[in-house]
Amino acid sequence: MTGNLEVISAGPGISVQDLGRPGHTALGLSTGGAADRRALWEAAALLGQSRPFAALELPLTGARCRVTVPTRIALTGAPMQASRDGKTLIWNASHQLEPGEILDLRPGESGVYGYLSLAGGLLTRETLGARATLAAAGLGTPVQAGMRLPFGADPAPDTPAQRLPLDDRFTGGVLRVIDGPQTALFAPDTRTRAFATPFKAGPASRQGLALLQDGAPFATATAGLLSDFIGPGDVQMTGTGQAVVLLADCQTIGGYPRLGTVIPADLPRAAQARPGTALRLVDITMDAAEIASPPEALWLAPLRARVAPLTRDPRDIPDLLSYQLISGAVRGDEEDA
Repeated sequence: MTGNLEVISAGPGISVQDLGRPGHTALGLSTGGAADRRALWEAAALLGQSRPFAALELPLTGARCRVTVPTRIALTGAPMQASRDGKTLIWNASHQLEPGEILDLRPGESGVYGYLSLAGGLLTRETLGARATLAAAGLGTPVQAGMRLPFGADPAPDTPAQRLPLDDRFTGGVLRVIDGPQTALFAPDTRTRAFATPFKAGPASRQGLALLQDGAPFATATAGLLSDFIGPGDVQMTGTGQAVVLLADCQTIGGYPRLGTVIPADLPRAAQARPGTALRLVDITMDAAEIASPPEALWLAPLRARVAPLTRDPRDIPDLLSYQLISGAVRGDEEDA
């Protein structure tokens, strides 16, 4: 049964996102899609989907919503404070949501982008093969209070709640980088310094993440450099000598030299870095990158292998005493036979 997700309240920047629109870069259109693509694959594993569906992306902001028909939901990405009718919900897990119940999502202590996925996926308007919101192109669905977002029927409504272990991509760490076509334009000492520098995440958007460092700016060699194709993961060095990691909504053409490219497996870590988060760049070979970052279609099976039943907290079971917890148990006040 299809239904609607009713948005009671919504902070700024919430949007509908899926895996984006590949294949249009030659026309100047960014692929876009979820800033943290791994979060959508986690939701697919939790909900038993064969691929990720469109979901709500919440960047450091909150929302309250409800559904018009029963459905399973998955909460993934940056851990948020989540509750259903005032009762806390475990993050990185699936849950049942009934009509009338209020789902309340608020920013947590780490990460940037949280995601609300539904078992049947959001069915907002599809354009150029995707529902992803790309604000610069006027595509997709920015979410506001009062909206009713259609979603598909839950294909397996009786599936028990599931959970996944929460990984460490929300607290910074290493971004692995492969050489690119312009890596050789940088002097050896500049490259050495870049990979030895402890960075902190600076201002960020869906287009890119600035990497801040102590000390002098990095030297760049831009003389005679023509604008060239760029994409998510590319590490540009701006004219002021600041490194920037390009993210999901980056432009398709750029003139700044690229130090290298962050591998796809580590892009979620870059996207989820709040300002001040510690990050480092590590240079790796293409062979190592192929092992560390397999194609996204291969992400699902390992995630499914880690899915486990979500154990309920006895304090959240109001009718706990009505269950027969031990076979053959007695109350203690029966008459002897």
